[in-house]
Amino acid sequence: MDRRSFLLAGAAGATVAASGAGYWHWQELRPRIDPVGRALGHFLRDHNTLPPPSYELTTEVAILGSGVAGLTAAWKLAREGQRKVLMIDGPELHGNAAGGAFGALRFPTGAHYLPLPSVESTHVREILHDLGILQGDPQAARPHYDERFILHAPEERVLFNGRWQEGILPREGVSAAELDEHARFNTLLEQFKQLRGNDGRRVFVMPSALSSSDPHWLRLDRISFRQWLLDHDLHAPTLHWYADYCTRDDYGAGYDAVSAWAGLHYFCSRGGEAANASPGAWLTWPDGLASVAAGLDRASGVIHHPGAAASVTLDGDQVRILCVELVDGKARTYLVHAHKAICAMPLFVAARVVDHLAPIGPSASDALPPNASWLVANFLMKRFPQEQHEAPLCWDNVVYGSDGLGYVVSTHQDIRVTPPAQTVFTSYAALSDRSPQAARAWLMQASPNDLLTRVSGDLRQAYGPRFAAQVERVDITIRAHAMATPVPGFRSNRGLDALRRASGSILFAHADLSGFSVFEEAAWWGYQAAIKALQ
Repeated sequence: MDRRSFLLAGAAGATVAASGAGYWHWQELRPRIDPVGRALGHFLRDHNTLPPPSYELTTEVAILGSGVAGLTAAWKLAREGQRKVLMIDGPELHGNAAGGAFGALRFPTGAHYLPLPSVESTHVREILHDLGILQGDPQAARPHYDERFILHAPEERVLFNGRWQEGILPREGVSAAELDEHARFNTLLEQFKQLRGNDGRRVFVMPSALSSSDPHWLRLDRISFRQWLLDHDLHAPTLHWYADYCTRDDYGAGYDAVSAWAGLHYFCSRGGEAANASPGAWLTWPDGLASVAAGLDRASGVIHHPGAAASVTLDGDQVRILCVELVDGKARTYLVHAHKAICAMPLFVAARVVDHLAPIGPSASDALPPNASWLVANFLMKRFPQEQHEAPLCWDNVVYGSDGLGYVVSTHQDIRVTPPAQTVFTSYAALSDRSPQAARAWLMQASPNDLLTRVSGDLRQAYGPRFAAQVERVDITIRAHAMATPVPGFRSNRGLDALRRASGSILFAHADLSGFSVFEEAAWWGYQAAIKALQ
């Protein structure tokens, strides 16, 4: 990649009063850009002619995709004694749970935390117990967790009116009227957490498949989360910003585009507890969920093979899978024959590669979930930046009013008397200010400078012009199809329901089946697919 200049100011010529310098300065950096899956994905999208297969493989179960859903399926199959399993990795090993490292400093390139699992998330508790993270009885109301992975204080802060304060929803400098709305919103959430439908199920549960199907509460899926706030006479600007931030953070889209059911589910579905942590605490690792993904991988003992599925077809009582991998830019194909195939790939990919998908569920032309685009940037810091005095550096650091999603600190869990000399700041940005199609079009033509400007915005606001001089290296991960977005109507999508219920030789396992991308949902569908594959 050509060497580029990184303009730390959002616009050239912006003035500051720092160290006698009147202008934002340039810092020469050579960012590493990783557009994960782009080359292989576009090769398949464009229907390039594939060469004949070079070889063939045979297995009992083929898992197509190595993200959380695929890894959970492999882990569950192994626990039940089925080890004749082959995993076709897909465009990226471990998918949205991947991570990286600058030497000894690990960092996430995807998801970076896991809330304590609720009592309903028995599948997640089983996984964490098997990996030694949950210690003791996984079915206990308040299990004990390994202290190393429970997020310690200070947890989160927000930069509001030029000053940091604890928490994400601003309180200091906010009017009494707005604070009253904050309190009323929280009261409503507490009430919604206890709601049950006419089928006896809780209205909001993780995994969402166990949530109530009461039509009365499913009406929330007809409107946006923003509209729900307005319908409940909630107008506080800080509260609306907070709701928008939360939906962008979990769903990749603003609260005006996300279903009210999904918006409330974000706040009301979890609530896990622990014997040695406060209610609603989080689990995290320096490289985020990459540590959990690697643990699942090891526990499953699954055999990996590079490449991705180009076509999946039934061939008698077997599944015939044509796979392709790019080697030095050239395609090489091979065949996999399996009794069962678990399609642990995004549904927009499955719609293109699975033969006769339309009779089962959505085809490429049907209403598949829209996919939001994300950028994840990892800044290797030569040293820690100078902080303001009112609130210390936290694990999660958010800038009020920003189009970014803040940044997390990879060394936060590193308990030492003296902080490490270096650290990694991981900055997240969802391109929710434009349509998914426009976001992907922008990503295709954006220069490294464009990408850096977008992902560094929160850091520039937090630290000013001196920030650049403290950066040694930047890696940017482009996730053009990062996650499904739960737009209004997603809970009644018949195509998704058909794929969730699919049985036989071709099975489906991906967070897209839930309509949104979080660990608990992906793991649930991998777990369910494994059970079906054993039948």
